[in-house]
Amino acid sequence: MTIQQLTYFLAALEHGSFSAAAEELHMAQPSLSEQVRRLEAELGVRLFQRGGRGLVVTEAGRRLREHAQRVLDDVEGAREAVAETRELRGGTATFGTWGAARFYPGTQIVADFRRKFPDVRLRLLGLNSADVADAVREGDLEVGMVALPIDDHGLAVQPIMQDELVYASASADALRAPKTILEVAAAPLVLFDASYATEDPTRRQLAAIAQAAGVAIEPQIDVEDVEMAIELAARGLGDTLVSRGIIHSMGRRMPKRLGWVPFAEPVYDTFAFIQRRDARISPASREFLLVAEARLRALAAELEEKPPRSRLPAVA
Repeated sequence: MTIQQLTYFLAALEHGSFSAAAEELHMAQPSLSEQVRRLEAELGVRLFQRGGRGLVVTEAGRRLREHAQRVLDDVEGAREAVAETRELRGGTATFGTWGAARFYPGTQIVADFRRKFPDVRLRLLGLNSADVADAVREGDLEVGMVALPIDDHGLAVQPIMQDELVYASASADALRAPKTILEVAAAPLVLFDASYATEDPTRRQLAAIAQAAGVAIEPQIDVEDVEMAIELAARGLGDTLVSRGIIHSMGRRMPKRLGWVPFAEPVYDTFAFIQRRDARISPASREFLLVAEARLRALAAELEEKPPRSRLPAVA
């Protein structure tokens, strides 16, 4: 069975005769008839009853019609997808991210994409996952990368990686063992993403865990930027919560006087790609997703080994 045979079969079905189908396809009628006969021979059934008044489709032909059309639609979709990639010489990829996404590894994703598609404009927008989810849902953005949980109404969500959350402090005494949620709730905390507070996915996750334990997490210092929270914690002004991915990305910029331990019951940020459910995205945005996915999966593999799940602060 070939694509060509299915094409000829559907044309004959639509036009009611081999001659009309051949004329539509700009080919000789005997060639078209022969291909349909070969298809019938392969399937072991008659697809048409031939008569003086033209072709009459059989029950087998009716059943084949839907499958044949689906195959041709899939082939056309594949051709379009490949052509769009081959011809990606312009357009704009618009991608939503949250503020700390620069650590995951945003600049490298951009560099990879620009090397492959130097003529495509790139717009990276967003400050928090909640905003990105709203923008994608409303059609202001095609796709985005978010931390879960979010309000996923109307969205297709593709989880891509997890990143473990750790408790960071300048006090070695605070880091003798993994932290329970009760200990975290009682600690003097410096948290970031202050403007989003309860809408921030990490805070939402922690709030749910704390509520289940009968406590609440209330920071003593609230800031916007994660690096400011880390610096304040390194100065001993409070303890903070940060992911191993951010620690890994900061590398030598991570203050030596700051150590960390995991949670007694591990807590993970889950990152995901989102788009409107059943919406088709542009070729440029689709290619950016593929580049981002490759980099993030590589990062997830790295985080299996480093940074360590715990570290004591350096002695001054």
